[in-house]
Amino acid sequence: MRRPGFTYVLTLVAVAAAVLIRWLLDPVLRDSLPLVTLYGAIAFGVWIGGWRPALVAVLLGYLAYHRAVLARKAEGVTDEQARRAASPPSTLTLLGLIRHMTDVERWWFRRVLLAEDVPALFDDEEEWQLPLEATIAGALVDYWEEIAVIDRHLASAHMDDRNQGGPDPGQHTLRRTIVHMIEEYARHCGHADLLREAIDGATGD
Repeated sequence: MRRPGFTYVLTLVAVAAAVLIRWLLDPVLRDSLPLVTLYGAIAFGVWIGGWRPALVAVLLGYLAYHRAVLARKAEGVTDEQARRAASPPSTLTLLGLIRHMTDVERWWFRRVLLAEDVPALFDDEEEWQLPLEATIAGALVDYWEEIAVIDRHLASAHMDDRNQGGPDPGQHTLRRTIVHMIEEYARHCGHADLLREAIDGATGD
């Protein structure tokens, strides 16, 4: 193992200081093992491998973190609760959010990035229209199965890989796609926060 240079040591100290400050000031963080683990992984990546591997760890780490947060918001509720538009006038539901992000994962990673010949999971806006047979348990299984397929590709992909599929082939790097997905997840995790709190008072990540 090579010895880390001064820049890496300085970066590690800065990351560690940021974690400590947030730990001291944010009571939610003290109870948030996924977020603390993520910060630790980033710091370790900088220490061992330098900036480039650490940046990859940041992107994949935050993607995994937001995926897990959205799923946790939908766990432990009944099908009736998962279907409830609990934050009017919005018509969003926890079940609809899970179905939506499953389709978004397939669209960006498999259809746009890899140009796989796989169909969309839903027609336009259909994921929000919940059929009687749709369950939150089934939706979560589909969600994690789709993510597992994508993660097998991400394990060996390069951040500079460009999209092979439409609508603009070659215009988007994997790096940009992941940043967009983090943004998409962050937005919908906020929606899920409000829905879950309105349903049963549960808060936190």
